[in-house]
Amino acid sequence: MNTIFDFSPLIVAIIPVVIGLVQVVKQIGLPTKFAPLASIVFGLGLVTLTSVTWPVAIVQGIIVGLAASGLWSGSKTTLSS
Repeated sequence: MNTIFDFSPLIVAIIPVVIGLVQVVKQIGLPTKFAPLASIVFGLGLVTLTSVTWPVAIVQGIIVGLAASGLWSGSKTTLSS
């Protein structure tokens, strides 16, 4: 049974995909202030395509979205210093 914090390699691999998708929608015209929300939406959407139950997919999708937005902002800050 999948638990909330039982991440498969597929779920972890979704994080860079979410980062890429958010960058695409930002270049299309999404204001930067909505990027974290877009990360969560993409995370939810992509995790629900995997074979986890709905409650697990919701929590893991939010975690993936937050990880993607934090990973991007953290690396951007580190590289710009």
